Amino acid sequence: MTYSELKERQRAERDTHPTNLAVRVHRALSWLNRAEQSDDLDGRFVFLWIAFNAAYATEIDDQLRLSEQKTFQSFLQKLCDLDQERALEKLVWQAFPGSIRVLLDNKYVFKSFWDFQNGRISHEDWQARFKAGKQRAHAALGAGDTVQVLSVVFSRLYTLRNQLIHGGSTCNSSVNREQVRDGVAILAQLVPLIIKLMLDNPNTLWGDVSYPVVEG
Repeated sequence: MTYSELKERQRAERDTHPTNLAVRVHRALSWLNRAEQSDDLDGRFVFLWIAFNAAYATEIDDQLRLSEQKTFQSFLQKLCDLDQERALEKLVWQAFPGSIRVLLDNKYVFKSFWDFQNGRISHEDWQARFKAGKQRAHAALGAGDTVQVLSVVFSRLYTLRNQLIHGGSTCNSSVNREQVRDGVAILAQLVPLIIKLMLDNPNTLWGDVSYPVVEG
């Protein structure tokens, strides 16, 4: 699925969509379009992450605010529950197994590795966490647990997102090409599918959008 295909559908259906869904899809599509136009990996990753963020981000009262990772994990669970054609499952198990396993083995997208580099935990602690995390992820892969696998994948991609967005990486750096390339490959297929699933389920409660459109 491409931006053009999804945009054509969105134009045909948007007048019947609830406002929150209409805004989410419109914003997500705009960033997907920008990602498809980008000719560099760093830019594509950032634009694809913004498209994903536009789709899932919800305005939550500060007293009830979940961590961002918990928020998108809940969003992924909802998508998998709604996915009657099991398209997400097919993508994970047919298109992504190699990319996912490579990502899981990459210490540079594991937060505890950077906690060790910054002196917050010991070398033994980060290695133990890395080993345990890989064991849980591979167990989820072995059990066919799509939601858990996607949650682990996005947790890794979130670390990469933080590196790029917060200036922790040099533009077009040769050091992180592998993880950026794998991240783009995964998001470029997941984001359009996420938008399609949202269009397929317009009456689902997606929550109030962050930063609603304000006229005037």
